[in-house]
Amino acid sequence: MGLMTTLLRALARPGALEGAGRTVAGVAEVFRPNATRELELGHEALVAAQSTAAAEFRHAGNGRFDALVNGLNRLPRPMLALGTLGLFVYAMADPAGFTLRMQGLAAVPEPLWWLLGAIVAFYFGARETHYRRALTDPPAPRAAPATPATPPRNPALDDWRAALAGQDP
Repeated sequence: MGLMTTLLRALARPGALEGAGRTVAGVAEVFRPNATRELELGHEALVAAQSTAAAEFRHAGNGRFDALVNGLNRLPRPMLALGTLGLFVYAMADPAGFTLRMQGLAAVPEPLWWLLGAIVAFYFGARETHYRRALTDPPAPRAAPATPATPPRNPALDDWRAALAGQDP
């Protein structure tokens, strides 16, 4: 019985249980990783990857070439709209020539029309997606929560310590 009393008294000293708990947790982490720490590390890696990706696209170029490319990217929609209106004017101005051109379009094979539709759809879809993303700034990466320096309080453990010390909890 003397060994048990000595062991319980050693564990009742302040900080002894925390030290034993840390030792057990350290041994347990050899066999099974700490799930909380694993989540924190995953979050830190995600934040780092998002920060790196955001840094790549933070400053868009403002040179002449970028202005030229932006201008070219703005041309297709007005050209399609004005071209369609131009077809109506052409049909009224030269009905015979318009009929000849439309017969030429009727000879275009159907797979080529599907390809043209896909190109136009992807162009406008990508453009729409780009501008929708530009409307809202991506959320700033959150820092990982700091791990507490002291372990969290355990009310049951506090009651047990108080009972060993002979105090009322």
